[in-house]
Formats: sequence, structure tokens, C-alpha cells
Amino acid sequence: MSTSIVSPPRARQLPRPPRQLPLVLLTVGLALSLLPTSALAGTITGKVQYKGRPIKPEAVVYIDSLNKHFPPPSKPVVIDQVKMKFVPHVTPIVVGTTVRFLNSDSVQHNVFTPSKVADKFNLGTWPSGQSKNYTFKRPGEVVLLCKVHPEMEAYVVVLTNPFFSTTTRDGSFTITAVPPGTYTLKVWHEKRKPATQTVTVPASGNVQVNFNLRR
Repeated sequence: MSTSIVSPPRARQLPRPPRQLPLVLLTVGLALSLLPTSALAGTITGKVQYKGRPIKPEAVVYIDSLNKHFPPPSKPVVIDQVKMKFVPHVTPIVVGTTVRFLNSDSVQHNVFTPSKVADKFNLGTWPSGQSKNYTFKRPGEVVLLCKVHPEMEAYVVVLTNPFFSTTTRDGSFTITAVPPGTYTLKVWHEKRKPATQTVTVPASGNVQVNFNLRR
């Protein structure tokens, strides 16, 4: 008669505690910290009106000083002189930006300004097809004039950061890639009083701000 040996039952193995959780959290946190600034940024949109109608000519909507240095673009911003007009009529730029003034008309043009923030420069007079440059070193409003054609006028708005927009024909504006936070949003217009609002920009998505300018 054979005797079978019965093995004792195996002890049930309990699941191991999730030891990797702190490491996972650390990895996720590191990944978020390495995201580009544009990945954690919102957009400001809205309209600028005067007496219930789109503001004309264009206005500049911008975030006030951020106490941070922003480098100017490496290439010049172009303002042309076409059909006896400065094009565009309003040009917002960052401090330190170089503007190239073209002459696409068949006549001679001159560019000068009485504005102190631009050292009252006078670039002289030059013929069709040529250009001259000027670098704007201080923030403020700069009016552009032409000694040859006194009816010509335009504006350069020199700002301290790149978070700005020029309104379109229907008064709309869009400022993109804004870091999350609370800011002072301002409006500049050549004929109307400036306006100011506080805006809180989310880490992603859109926030809307509208302005109705006064005299």
C-alpha cells in the first residue's frame, strides 16, 4: 500500500506596497518644470470701442511693466512710406527695437520726430527705394512726421515687454503666450484717453477683456 505525501498549502503572498509613487511624482514634477513657457500660458482677447463702435484708427493694448528685461527682435521692424502714408499707421515695439524706414514712393521722403523719448531724431531725406534705420531706446509714444509732406503722420509705441496687440478693423485684439498671473492691462490711442483694467490670465485658455474709451 502506497502512501502519498500531501504538501502543505503555500502561504498567500500579499501585494507589495507601491514604493515607486514618490519617484513617479518627482518625475512628473520635473517634466512640468521643463515645459516651455508657452506650454503654461494663456491668451487675452477682447474689443476696444468708442461710443459703442470699433475704435479708429487702431489702438494698442498692452500689459504694463513686468519688471523684467525682454530682448528686442534680432531683425528690424519695417515701416514703409507708401502713397504718401506711413504704413502701418501705428507700430508697437519693445525697447531696443530697430525700425527700418523704407521709401516705396516715387518721391523723396523725410522722417523726423519732435518726441523727446526718441531724442527728436531727424533721419534726413532720401529717394525712392532706399531706407534708414533708427533704434528706439526708451519707452513712450513717438510721433513720426515728414518735413517734405506735412500731412503724413504715424506713431511708434515703445513698450517694455512683448505682450501687446494692435486692434483690427472691428476693434478686436489678441495677446498670446501670456504667462499665468494677474496684470495691469492698458490701452493707448492717439486721440482718446488711456484706459486700464486688471486681468488674471489662466495657465491655459482664454480670458476676455473689453474697453470702451472716453474722450
